[in-house]
Amino acid sequence: MQDSTAAASGFLLEDVPHLSDYISHLPTYPDPLQDNPSYSVVAQYYVNVDDTVAQQIIVHKNSPRGTHFRRAGPAQKVYFDSEEVHACIVTCGGLCPGLNTVIREIVCGLYHMYGVHRVLGIQGGYPGFYSRNTVPLTPKVVNDIHKRGGTILGTSYGGHDTSKIVDSIEDRGINQVYILGGYGTQYEAAMIFEEVRRRGLKVAVVGIPKTIDNDIPVIDKSIGFDTAVEEAQRAISSAHVEAESAENGIGVVKLMGRYSGFIAMYATLASRDVDCCLIPESPFYMEGPGGLLEFIERRLKEQGHMVIVIAEGAGQEFLSGHPPIVNKQEASADQLLPDVGLWLSQKIKDHFAKCQKMPINLKYIDPTYMIRAIPSNASDNVFCTLLAQSAVHGAMAGYTGFTVGPVNGRNCYIPFHLINEGEKRVVITDRMWARLLSSTHQPSFLNPKDSTAVREEITEPEIAD
Repeated sequence: MQDSTAAASGFLLEDVPHLSDYISHLPTYPDPLQDNPSYSVVAQYYVNVDDTVAQQIIVHKNSPRGTHFRRAGPAQKVYFDSEEVHACIVTCGGLCPGLNTVIREIVCGLYHMYGVHRVLGIQGGYPGFYSRNTVPLTPKVVNDIHKRGGTILGTSYGGHDTSKIVDSIEDRGINQVYILGGYGTQYEAAMIFEEVRRRGLKVAVVGIPKTIDNDIPVIDKSIGFDTAVEEAQRAISSAHVEAESAENGIGVVKLMGRYSGFIAMYATLASRDVDCCLIPESPFYMEGPGGLLEFIERRLKEQGHMVIVIAEGAGQEFLSGHPPIVNKQEASADQLLPDVGLWLSQKIKDHFAKCQKMPINLKYIDPTYMIRAIPSNASDNVFCTLLAQSAVHGAMAGYTGFTVGPVNGRNCYIPFHLINEGEKRVVITDRMWARLLSSTHQPSFLNPKDSTAVREEITEPEIAD
């Protein structure tokens, strides 16, 4: 939903739907926070209805004011009586650090901020809506769950049936739905919202972005990313110790990143022990002058060891004979890619065994499931709390059909259609990738023709400085 009047003046508000858009004469209620001693003492706690957050901070002097999003936060009037609220929470897709923290803070936020005492956990992902797998959630039940990895509700891929899910929501009298999931899950959440709106139900549908790969567009980052980067460094450190301790030691670490190489890039920048980082967005070639194998040989001769980080989606064209899929809707969310880390390790071993007289000692580390399954770190715990509370504020204020997430450091309500336009990817002509190349001293592995094609394809950077 766009504010076309504002757009004419160069200011475009990508607004989110509101229950009052399709349900007339909705009553409003004073926000219970005004009587809550924890919040009533905070000056200017409520967000102004006109508060927005700019998508782009840096603009040219004479450029339009650009796209803005509605700022997240509590409103002075709410569209739900606390006693009538019956909320539910569901987690879908793969595991990710921070899921339990978000569950905890949604439950505690509803309970302690708004006096909502009926919250239901849907177990096992979307199929839990119509398989009757539920569990009541209270602050006592969720008190310590943020200290555990995974999700207490369980999760699954697929099983989405829009009509059955909305039937279940309607039959149970649920009027707030909180959906934790990644790119595919948010796409399916949008379908739930559209069906809810078609039926004219007073149900707020809210998405909380969850993907360890940090590939959801528009938002700065998603939950679990900081923890994943921190834990990935442990694997890199182990690979570095192994490589440094052996003659011509090579440590190969495969990190998550099927379509986007953010974890590999940020873990490499944070580590400073990596000699080469390979991601899906940056093509590379193995053989010949300027190729990866030549670079490995040169680095071994220079320092006697090296560490290679490769994202799981990098180099998939070598394994399948086809370019990697860049649109997630073309493949199932749980489709396994061939193990590029094993393939790369074997290619390196074969090269030095057949073509060189230089003996190598190669160790391969794949920490994927260790990283996914750990509890969130301090940074992610704070982030999860802010997202969960923002989601609760938005639902109580009557907004629906949105994902909550940070844009330029401020939490916003973002319409589903923008989240579902395509995954966010590392822009290899941006300065962040240049910083990585400078840190590792690796070549770009792009020939001039490839570099020109990449520059023409990219119209604007997607990674903040």
